[in-house]
Amino acid sequence: MNNFRPYYAVIFTTQRTEGDHGYKEMASRMETLAASQPGFLGFETARSDIGISVSYWESLEAITQWKNNADHLEAQRLGREKWYQWYHLRICRIEREYNFQRPD
Repeated sequence: MNNFRPYYAVIFTTQRTEGDHGYKEMASRMETLAASQPGFLGFETARSDIGISVSYWESLEAITQWKNNADHLEAQRLGREKWYQWYHLRICRIEREYNFQRPD
């Protein structure tokens, strides 16, 4: 029996400004803080010319609570002021998933 239950993904695509300006430290803090939030399921990130970070959540309510977390609000403000040329945020409902892992 498949126990899959739909969940949500927040896809955050960004173009960074030049320089760090405290970004790496804040990103690490936010990842740790997000992981402690009710409804958090996981996090994946990749960065090349653009950055893509995806966080996974049990519900839209959990996403809203994370968005409104006081420390996260401060990171959002600093992101707009210092770290991002632009960003695009998408919230998606995951209806189905598949995976593959090569055996060792």
